[in-house]
Amino acid sequence: KDVLMPFTVQLETTLSSDNEKDLSNCNSLEEFNQSFGEVVDNTSKYLEKNRYCACVIGDKYANSEIVPLGFYCMNLFLSRGFKLKAILVKNFEDTKGKSNQKAIWRYRALASDFYLFKHEYIFVFKKVKEK
Repeated sequence: KDVLMPFTVQLETTLSSDNEKDLSNCNSLEEFNQSFGEVVDNTSKYLEKNRYCACVIGDKYANSEIVPLGFYCMNLFLSRGFKLKAILVKNFEDTKGKSNQKAIWRYRALASDFYLFKHEYIFVFKKVKEK
């Protein structure tokens, strides 16, 4: 294959399913990293050397701090012999779903001590090693 783009989700999001293999159902960061590492291993074997892979992922906010899932996933690729070619930051602050609602979301964030995510990452890797 020339290009591979595994679909990633947020850890512990409201988008999780009843499927126990759904990564958003992982109970801990360690379990998420282990499971996502398996996704990288299982999908990268179909990607030819010197071809590209993209990963789209956001971060998590828990216990009043940011958990940088994107960078954990980036390191999982790097530790498996991929080279990082680009980090794109997708800004979705002004999407239709949040239009005209900035003030209420800001109020909710301040009142409840949580962070409003306005971005996600698109990491582009090049496979340089065969497993």
